[in-house]
Amino acid sequence: MRRPATLDRTHAINRFSTRIPVKFKMAPNSLFAILLRSPWWVSWSVAGLIALVCGALLPSHIAPYAAVGAMPIFGVGCLAAWRQWRAPSSAKVQAVLAQAADMPWRTFANALERAWQAEGYAVRRLTGLQADLCLEKAGQVTLVSARRWKAATHGVEPLRDLHAAAQAQDAQGSAYIALQGTVSDNARSYAREHGIALIEADALATLLLKAPPPAA
Repeated sequence: MRRPATLDRTHAINRFSTRIPVKFKMAPNSLFAILLRSPWWVSWSVAGLIALVCGALLPSHIAPYAAVGAMPIFGVGCLAAWRQWRAPSSAKVQAVLAQAADMPWRTFANALERAWQAEGYAVRRLTGLQADLCLEKAGQVTLVSARRWKAATHGVEPLRDLHAAAQAQDAQGSAYIALQGTVSDNARSYAREHGIALIEADALATLLLKAPPPAA
């Protein structure tokens, strides 16, 4: 299953880090999920505040043990800092997206293929309108719909087709790429309900940045 919808650039990248099939889902409004998509210093501040409150309100022989409960939050801050440090700059993201917007379909599909191959996926092209790429890694199969990446609007219908194709091929995951245009609220709801990863904006740029240059 997939990570929850994002609120900022960093979490958008984390949401789809090319490891498409995952086994667990973090509740989008849980404390850890909120902190993970917040600036790293927020988690450290919360952890420090918990430690201070424990020291001020609890007996001295209990406070250190209670303060240990803040360690997971501190760890979330470390993870958030690592992810945010690795995230590409806004200028780099915009440049990559602009290049992708100018690509014809064949060039764009080749870039996606190279990016996923760099992550260790076996990539196979598909024919038909429901899905364009089949990814396989460690026995996990994911179907990707990417041909409508420049569409002005992205509704439920292509997601429904993708989900049907994934079910027909017993795929463990599915992903839909939207570079331009607007993904409708109904489409986002359908994607959440059926575990379809929406690869947009920064997440797409981060993926494309992993693609090595095409062979001469």
